[in-house]
Amino acid sequence: MRYYFDKWVANGTFADLNLALGRELRKLLGREAEPSAAIMDSQSVKTVLYSADESGYDGAKKIKGRKRFILVDTLGLLVVVLVTAASVPERVGGEQLLEQAHDSGQRRLEVVYADAGYDGPKLENAVAATSGWRLECSPRAKKRTLGEGEVGFVVQQWRWIVERTFGWLNWWRQLSKDYERKAMNSEAMIQIAMSRMTLRRLAKLQISQTSP
Repeated sequence: MRYYFDKWVANGTFADLNLALGRELRKLLGREAEPSAAIMDSQSVKTVLYSADESGYDGAKKIKGRKRFILVDTLGLLVVVLVTAASVPERVGGEQLLEQAHDSGQRRLEVVYADAGYDGPKLENAVAATSGWRLECSPRAKKRTLGEGEVGFVVQQWRWIVERTFGWLNWWRQLSKDYERKAMNSEAMIQIAMSRMTLRRLAKLQISQTSP
C-alpha cells in the first residue's frame, strides 16, 4: 500500500485525480470544467516531532510547523496546494503556488483573489509575466461596530470561500496537524481529503438527478 502511495505522490496521480473530480462536479453543476476565477490563502499548522523536516516558525500566527497554501475555485474546490515551512512569507509561497497552478494547465483562469498579505507589485508583476492572470488583493477589513463593546463579524468578498475550504479540510482528522515527514506527502493528504469530499458531492448529485 505504501508503495502505491509513494508512487502516486511522485507521479502526480493524487493531484490529477483531485482536478478530474473537480471538473466533473463543476460540469454537473452547469459550470465550465475549469474556473475563470480563483482564490488563494494560507493556513499555518503545527507539526509533530517526527515531521520536523521542512518546518519553520510563523511569527504572525505564533505557530511552529508548516504552511498550507491553497488555490480554490469559486465553489471552494481545490485547484492546487503547496506545503512549505511555516516561515515562508505569503508573497513567496503565493508566487510558487500560482506557478504550480499555471503548470497544471488552468487555461480559463483570468483573475486570482487574495488578502492583503499577498499585495505588492513584485508578486503582481510576477504573476502577470508568468501566466497573464490578474491578481486582486482585498484590503484588510475594518471591524464593524454594532454597539458599545460589540464588534460584528465582517465577511470578506471571495475570501470567505477559501476559508470555508480550510474548514472542510479541518474535518479530516489526519489534517488536524501535519503528521507527514515530507511536505509533498502533506500535499497528497490534502488532495486525497478534497477528492473524497468532491466524490461524495458527485454521488449525491447524481443520485438526486436520477431519482424519480
